[in-house]
Amino acid sequence: MDEYTMRLSETMDYEALKVLYIKNDLEVDPDLPMPEGVVKNWQIINQEDRLVAGLTLAKYEDEFIIDGIAVEPEYRKLKLGKILLEKAVSEVRSLGGTIIFLVARAPEFFRKQGFITIEPETAPQVFDCMTCPQYGIQCHPEVMRLDLE
Repeated sequence: MDEYTMRLSETMDYEALKVLYIKNDLEVDPDLPMPEGVVKNWQIINQEDRLVAGLTLAKYEDEFIIDGIAVEPEYRKLKLGKILLEKAVSEVRSLGGTIIFLVARAPEFFRKQGFITIEPETAPQVFDCMTCPQYGIQCHPEVMRLDLE
């Protein structure tokens, strides 16, 4: 991936990804197992075998969702998030999908990858954060969509 010698791979270790997501302020319930709708998880491991980035792709209500993506802060300038998103986009295309949804706490990053902000009502009603008491008060994520056609 660059001089850091990182490894991208699929993983079933959702527990490790969950720790990464929580550490990077994603709203993930630490007590719940991997959701049943998960299609694939990817991880990026650094040269010390440390998990530094991950992405979870899920399918709920017949829609593809980025159900988690995080990159450790010290690795964010290495385009690891972009690499993970490209992997997810490729997977969705291979499965015949044409749209990917997500809730973004870093919407500018996702805009650079082609996502657009949409009204929450136009997205699948699968995002727990919309019912969170902090939504719109302390937390201001954007619901976004990427059209693959």
